[in-house]
Amino acid sequence: MEKRYTVEVDDFERAGAASISLKELLQKLGLAPETVRRIAIGTYEGEINCLIHGGGGVVIADITPHVITVRIEDHGPGIPDVEKAMQEGWSTASEEIRAKGFGAGMGLPNMKKVSDTFRIETEVGKGTTVIMGFSCV
Repeated sequence: MEKRYTVEVDDFERAGAASISLKELLQKLGLAPETVRRIAIGTYEGEINCLIHGGGGVVIADITPHVITVRIEDHGPGIPDVEKAMQEGWSTASEEIRAKGFGAGMGLPNMKKVSDTFRIETEVGKGTTVIMGFSCV
């Protein structure tokens, strides 16, 4: 089963809607609470990155009995230095975004921590896709 959620740039009113919807679906499907929690955290972090840095995009969840794969595809500027972006606390967030309580530089590191597999595909000027895999067994 595939579920798709649109993320609009700077839409703070709906920030987190994709992760909440996915969490509710996974709970209804009977996934283990700890697995649901990790997926919700990773999805939320990716959704917020997409909303703030990525110019909007889409969250795609591919749900199978053994693995949940979450892809966050954005339309942003791409990540020029992935190694730096993976450092906890490193952020390109503006002061305006930080004043809203975001931009602490923990999004990508947290996504990696909660997922079983993690990959970033990025091209400067074209956007970024983050793919997280979660085992359900």
